[in-house]
Amino acid sequence: MNTEQKLQQYKDWVFRLSAYNMALAIIGIDKLTVAPAGGSEYRDKRTAFLAGELFTLETDPEIIEILKELKDDKSIDEDDKRAITLYYQNAMKTMCIPKDEFVEARELMNRSYDAWLEAKTKNDYTIFEPYLKKVIEIQKKFYGYRNCDKPLYDQMLDDFEPGMNQEKYDAFFDALKERLVPLIQKVVQAKQIDDSFLYQSYPVEEQKKFMDEILAYLHFDKDWGYQNETEHPFTSWTCENDCRTTTKYLKNNVASAILSTIHEVGHATYEHDVDERYDGMILSEGISSGMHESQSRLCENYLGRTKAFWDYNFPILQKHFPEQLNDVSTEQFVEAINVSRPSLVRTEADELTYPMHILIRYEIEKGLFNGTISTEGLDQTWNAMYKKYLGVDVTDASNGILQDVHWSDGSFGYFPTYALGSAFSAQFMHQMRKELDVDEALQHNRFDLCVAWLKEHIHKYGCRYDADDIMQIATGEPFNVNYYIEYLEDKYNKLYHL
Repeated sequence: MNTEQKLQQYKDWVFRLSAYNMALAIIGIDKLTVAPAGGSEYRDKRTAFLAGELFTLETDPEIIEILKELKDDKSIDEDDKRAITLYYQNAMKTMCIPKDEFVEARELMNRSYDAWLEAKTKNDYTIFEPYLKKVIEIQKKFYGYRNCDKPLYDQMLDDFEPGMNQEKYDAFFDALKERLVPLIQKVVQAKQIDDSFLYQSYPVEEQKKFMDEILAYLHFDKDWGYQNETEHPFTSWTCENDCRTTTKYLKNNVASAILSTIHEVGHATYEHDVDERYDGMILSEGISSGMHESQSRLCENYLGRTKAFWDYNFPILQKHFPEQLNDVSTEQFVEAINVSRPSLVRTEADELTYPMHILIRYEIEKGLFNGTISTEGLDQTWNAMYKKYLGVDVTDASNGILQDVHWSDGSFGYFPTYALGSAFSAQFMHQMRKELDVDEALQHNRFDLCVAWLKEHIHKYGCRYDADDIMQIATGEPFNVNYYIEYLEDKYNKLYHL
């Protein structure tokens, strides 16, 4: 078989992969949004079966051999070579797992989500604990099949953020703790900002009407994007022109759904803006979880919490909620949505305390996989860490250990990328402001100018390059955590007049 024949067989294989991935993505979105709970067992078994068929396709020995040969073929286009190399690396991580165990694990993950949702609804960690224990056990087993000499948790961290490990994350979090913990303590002791007006009654139906206007401002086009509701907001996609976001409305917290929507649209825009040549193949995906989170956190915090953003949007919000907001100024509203206060729930946390929420999860995950922490009594471990790092008392499991969905599907190693992504976005934002009058754009309904900058410097590349390369392309220098720390210090020293 010559190179052209191999390439054609490879491209046919990629198309088949994309078909299965599309089907599973849509089924997954449906499960987490509108699917009736009574059909979960039926759906879960068949979803696991489809995942098994995809597994067979991904680990086809004939195609693996073709990938192995093509990745070293010097005549191959560089884009194809990068994609082929990534497909081959992924196959090497997967093909060592017996298919029947893979399908069984997929079904377990589905049941685990159902148990998590029930446990959160009933505020009872003991419902979820047996599933969490099984998920951890099967993850340990699967990573063991790789026969890799790296520590188990290092492998997990690397899967979500290539090149990262515990040593690097430890140094990253140590840098944050050294300068942010004293700042958090100063803010706690400072004169507090009144944000009580955010927590009045804001009817959900009226929030939804305002959300349509925010989505239009964000240029989230219905031709390629769609928003739904779920218990834990997420973004999924089947291709660059089919990106689905979700949000969650809280009647007594007007900012929650707005900021989560801006966050998720950041993810969706990233996927939509990847070079169309990569659609349907591995290069269309974000480089890493940290890079993906950098785009959502940048939109949510570095743009969505600014006065310039609300100079345009706050008068519109006031029209929807005149009784609640007519006596509130834009400046007061912006101060309120930036208030820093140690709290229980990560997704509702302010920018300053947010990294501590991630640190807690990182420390727990390390303990779960090095044997120093058990799933039994993990809710109490969680509570103790929240007291230690944030000084808050956890009042219930639903707002404690059960608040996040990630562990139900075995996404261990993902959480640290939220903090890393927040730090990435500080450096991107620093460079964007050097090249673009961001405030002018936001004040005059030109959010698209910010998106265009991100597309040109980050989005269009998909995962054609590594995160380090994208950072260099976009900012002209390697990643530097000080941009993040200095941004937070400057913002909160000014906000609280420290």
